[in-house]
Amino acid sequence: MIEKSDLASCREQLESKLGQRIILKSNGGRRRTVIHEGYLENCSSNVFTVCCPVSPVYNEHVCFSYIDLLTKVVEVAFNDEELEELMKDDA
Repeated sequence: MIEKSDLASCREQLESKLGQRIILKSNGGRRRTVIHEGYLENCSSNVFTVCCPVSPVYNEHVCFSYIDLLTKVVEVAFNDEELEELMKDDA
C-alpha cells in the first residue's frame, strides 16, 4: 500500500530537480511505449508537469501524478545512464 510519506518523498525528490532535463517512459496502450523528453516544469501537491518542446513555436505539456511513478506506470530518467537502464528494461 502506498502511504502519504511515500508521496511526499516522491514529490520532494522531483522538486529538487525542477528545471532539469527529464525523460519519461509510459505505456501508450496496445503494446506501445511513449517517450516524452523535456524539462520538469512544475510540481504541485498531486501532479508534476513536464514541458516538451516540439518545435520552436510549440511546446507540449504533459502531466502525471506521483502515484504513476510509485506504481511504475511512468518511469523517469534525468541523465543518459538512467535512460539506458530504462531502455534495457524494454528489451
